[in-house]
Amino acid sequence: MRILHTSDWHLGKSLENFSRIEEQEKFLEDFVQMVEENNVDLVIIAGDIYDSSNPPARAEMLFYTTLKKLSNGERVILVIAGNHDNPERLSAASPFAYEHGVILLGTPKSIVPKGDFGKFKILDSGEGFLEIEIKGEKAVIIALPYPSEKRLNEIFTSELEEEKRQKSYSERVGEIFNDLSKKYREDTINIAVSHIFVAGGEESGSERPIQLGGSFTVEIRHLPQKAQYIALGHLHKPQRISSTLPAYYSGSPLQYSKSEMNHSKCAYLVDLKAGEPALVKEIYFKNYKPIEVFRCNGIEEALEICNEYRDKDIWAYFEIKSESPLPSSKIKEMKSILPDIVEIKPILPEDEMEIEDYEIDEKSVKELFEEFYLKENKVPPTEEVLELFMSIIKEEDEEDETSEA
Repeated sequence: MRILHTSDWHLGKSLENFSRIEEQEKFLEDFVQMVEENNVDLVIIAGDIYDSSNPPARAEMLFYTTLKKLSNGERVILVIAGNHDNPERLSAASPFAYEHGVILLGTPKSIVPKGDFGKFKILDSGEGFLEIEIKGEKAVIIALPYPSEKRLNEIFTSELEEEKRQKSYSERVGEIFNDLSKKYREDTINIAVSHIFVAGGEESGSERPIQLGGSFTVEIRHLPQKAQYIALGHLHKPQRISSTLPAYYSGSPLQYSKSEMNHSKCAYLVDLKAGEPALVKEIYFKNYKPIEVFRCNGIEEALEICNEYRDKDIWAYFEIKSESPLPSSKIKEMKSILPDIVEIKPILPEDEMEIEDYEIDEKSVKELFEEFYLKENKVPPTEEVLELFMSIIKEEDEEDETSEA
């Protein structure tokens, strides 16, 4: 059985108010072709189809049009919800989707109907698993869409044992995987699919945190140990997160922040046979509109760069050293030459002096605030916000010193 694993499409996402929908359309056209050229039997989309629980109509239309092209009556498409998706909205089309080879799973308690759906059969199913037959090959799939705390509690409600309710998030996820793994057999291909944050995974900065503080982190030891392939979604950098388990994040198809500008984006093509290790291969995507960060010594150098790149389709960030605030006429000129400038950030002498004057602990506080702000708002804080934050910190420090005196 040949599988293509992808995730984190984030349809409808913008880059600081710049739409990415045209890039996403190009990616999905190429993705459909990629599936066809590689004779894929099962496409796994491991969550975060959309960037919000209420996606724009164009994003939804793009998703359903792509599903129709992908299935084409020849293969199965398995989709689970991520933390950005509305699970009920995502799975609403399920009754109409099965005949087209599309399985949409919104919550951990999802159950798919058994039956013969033309090109594939669902031989067995229950909460969180299904046994499927595609072209004579049988696969048991554990599917755990984004398990929020509320959804986990719903799963464990019937047990009513306080000890189990008090276990950590990771332990409860591990119990679910462990119970469902009992469905695996030696004569079946055994797969797991989930949208979770696994400890040790490398974040890129553009992901919306599942929960601050790490309490929603799943330890590697709580993943299904007997799975031949574990298809994960949430982290945007493609990566294998365990040397002992075949657990992979496929990552996002586009660079969704400047922190990802050096990431090569891909999907994983996986060949599986019952009882044998997975054969995993990266298939790389095009970078339809690269993100570039330019650090310039003065506005004239920035203008030269704009002219150099004027015929290239890029997203541009500028950091410009200057003795005084940048003239609005020059900023306007830059944007007239290079229209997709996302940010122009002046670096003034006093900014450099302030950075040099900060104590080590103040630097760490500032950096932590920048990281938190970026994760929460999906854009970095402006200089004004940073200055306000640091002034509040200093005021609190001065008040503490006064009260101690």
